[in-house]
Amino acid sequence: MGTDAAAGDGRPTDRHTDGPAEGRQDGIEIRAVTAEELPLWDRAVARGFLRPHLDEGTEFRRLSFRPGRFLGAFDPYDPGRCVATFRSFDTELTVPGGGLLPVDAITAVTVNSTHRRRGLLSRMMARDLAAARERGAAAAILIAAEYPIYGRYGFGPATRNQSWTVDLNRGRLRDDLPAGTGRTDFVTMAEARKYGAELHERWRRTQPGAIGRNPVWWQLRTGEATLPGFDWREPFTALHRDAGGTVTGLISYTVDDTWVANNPDCTLTVVDFLAMDREAALALWRLALSVDWVRTVAVGNIGPDDPLPLLLTDPRAAVPAKDSSDFLWLRLLDVPAAFAARSYRAPGRLVLDVTDPGGYAAGRWALETAADGTGRCTPTEDPADLALDAPALASLYLGTESAVRLSAAGLAAELTPGAADRADLLLRTAVQAWNPDIF
Repeated sequence: MGTDAAAGDGRPTDRHTDGPAEGRQDGIEIRAVTAEELPLWDRAVARGFLRPHLDEGTEFRRLSFRPGRFLGAFDPYDPGRCVATFRSFDTELTVPGGGLLPVDAITAVTVNSTHRRRGLLSRMMARDLAAARERGAAAAILIAAEYPIYGRYGFGPATRNQSWTVDLNRGRLRDDLPAGTGRTDFVTMAEARKYGAELHERWRRTQPGAIGRNPVWWQLRTGEATLPGFDWREPFTALHRDAGGTVTGLISYTVDDTWVANNPDCTLTVVDFLAMDREAALALWRLALSVDWVRTVAVGNIGPDDPLPLLLTDPRAAVPAKDSSDFLWLRLLDVPAAFAARSYRAPGRLVLDVTDPGGYAAGRWALETAADGTGRCTPTEDPADLALDAPALASLYLGTESAVRLSAAGLAAELTPGAADRADLLLRTAVQAWNPDIF
């Protein structure tokens, strides 16, 4: 896969994080955790996420352990107890145009409630970002459980997900949609690991915002590896193959067993959906929307511009669910490398004045794009067109956010007339960025 990505614990990135870096430190040591200390680190993660420590997840942690990438905070008054955790791993982020950007993925961030407001997160974050930049990562990514935390570290929301609840009593798949020439078959978990991983490697290169899935990810999601507290049950998993036998789609779902007055009222929950083309997508939706006894289909995380509602006889049968929100957050560490990696839809030039207390993205940058879709972002002393901070720049990078919208919200300032509109012309994308994977 060309990545060192390791599966997280299926939870959001952070929980009970600390306050400003200038808070008391009390001699607390931030250091890399050794393999022998993984049980302490694992218990601290469970404590930080407010979940009972059902059993040690040490063996699972060993699958993803990389020296220097598991950080812990240790209080000198109780050196055998880990009071804060932080982990990162290397992966690749697909950017507009299909390029793969090397990024630092941050996860398992916790600070025990007894040790908040002591600058522990700030110290761990500063250490990790500096090391990531030294390794050549052009950006860092994470999934934020709480919105207000990560802006002060230069992160901004970079993708959105869309959740739908489809009432099959109101709408079904339209009869006029083509049937296709391929076939769809259920597979075992071993087959899902093999063929799903191969499919995902092809699929992620077509979807801006996607990241790599390494073998540990597939082991956890197919039951080959277990993590106490990770509520896994074997899903129904099917693959779609085209007429030539190539795997072009995957769907995994669970079904509850609910009956009301001796009538089925089951909900099918889609947990994974990958489709290389329209034929595969239609075939997989045809399966999910026609399962016996199912009255509701819940889609937890799908692309924000996925046409699912328009495939139904009544698009209003698909109701946005509460989990529709920002998802992947991004922090730029190497502005020239990041902007050279992606493509652009129009030629143009725009000078950005970026403030960044962390320093990585700070400065005045000339973004120049060519008719062939290539572009570059280089330091300049020319007058700026648009002023913004590092989180706002991160939100614009994948084309998810609108500069016009940021300007209206006071999160960007036009220094020349029409600068925000020109930024959107250069940066917005035909397919919206989407990341289906929590880590």
